[in-house]
Order: sequence, then C-alpha cells, then structure tokens
Amino acid sequence: MNVANELTSRQRIDKWLWAARFYKTRSIACQSIDGGHVRVNGQPIKPSREVKVGDELDIRSGEQRWVVVIKSLHALRRPAPEARTMYEETEASFNARVQASEMRKLAPTPGADIRGRPTKRDARQIKRFREG
Repeated sequence: MNVANELTSRQRIDKWLWAARFYKTRSIACQSIDGGHVRVNGQPIKPSREVKVGDELDIRSGEQRWVVVIKSLHALRRPAPEARTMYEETEASFNARVQASEMRKLAPTPGADIRGRPTKRDARQIKRFREG
C-alpha cells in the first residue's frame, strides 16, 4: 500500500483511535465509543462516524482523559512516535492530566495496590475487623 492510499480526507473514528494508539484494538475502541467514552466536537457518536482533520475529540480511557484535535489521518497503525503527530492535545487537557497524575501519587486510591484474592492472613484480618 503506498502513502497516497494511506492519507484520506475522512476516516472512521474507531479506525483513527486505533491508528493513533489510544486503544490496542479497533474492537476495544468500538466498545469505548458505544459506552460513551468518546465524543467528537462535544457530541456522542457511533463507531462508524467519520472524522476529519480539525475535529476535536474528548477521549476517556480508565482514569485518563484527553481532549485532542486531529492533525492527520492514516489508514494504518503508526509507530508510537509517529502516532503522536496525528493529534495535538489541548493545553487544558495536558495540564488536567498532569495535575490528576500528581494527585494520584500524593493520595492514592484506597485499595489500589490490592491485586486478586486476599491471602489467608488478609482474610483473617478482615474477619477480625468485621467481628469487632
């Protein structure tokens, strides 16, 4: 596929999110869009919605939130450094992400470090706590 075929004037939003590396697969991007985690120019959308250069996207993925403006479209998934050139994050979005990251470091969510089932020791402590 040559470069001329990769560059288009419009592209499906799920394909653009995958190519720009916001989501690992197109199906995950579709699920996120259907769940209302992606908006184009402030409007809820469907995965088949076509986007163009200049559209503003509001993307939520877990605790992360980006507000980006599309700078280019590519049909293929790009390497990470090249994918970052496909969009420009707004200054307010960048500052909010940095501030949220600092807040998570200073005051982590209770239980954020707990993974999987409690150990026997943890279960005993929980039982003692509940019994008084």
